[in-house]
Amino acid sequence: MFEVITWGGAALSIAGLVGLVWCILRVMKARKSGLSDDDLRAVVQSVLPWNLASLFLSVLGLMVVIVGISFG
Repeated sequence: MFEVITWGGAALSIAGLVGLVWCILRVMKARKSGLSDDDLRAVVQSVLPWNLASLFLSVLGLMVVIVGISFG
């Protein structure tokens, strides 16, 4: 039972990590495209909620992994 919880938490962490990498790549692409400051700021503001959600997902996954390991 707890092995499934541990692997589920690992999957959540990996999904969050993929989201973080996507956010980084999106902002890097916007920086390299030579946008104006206002346009770049708009891109960063649109990516910020996704960044925070991905970070939260990674942290939640790591907490689930720790719970799975502790009780397993």
